[in-house]
Amino acid sequence: MNANDIMKYIESEYTIINTIHCDVCGGNYEATEQGIGFIDNEPFDICECACSECGHKKIFEFPAPFLVEGAKGLKSKTLN
Repeated sequence: MNANDIMKYIESEYTIINTIHCDVCGGNYEATEQGIGFIDNEPFDICECACSECGHKKIFEFPAPFLVEGAKGLKSKTLN
């Protein structure tokens, strides 16, 4: 997966977030924090969101296969 593919993948996550309405008031969620987490040893893009109307918080978890693919290409290097 190249950088453009990764960006499209992440953009699709935000598209999903924007289509889901708040469980409490029906408002729109906005991302407040984003990070990487592991669930059952698999990488996930974790996005914490809050409703723009009432502040209700919701966490979205998206599989992040691009992290595994990127790590396979890494090589360790010894620094002197």
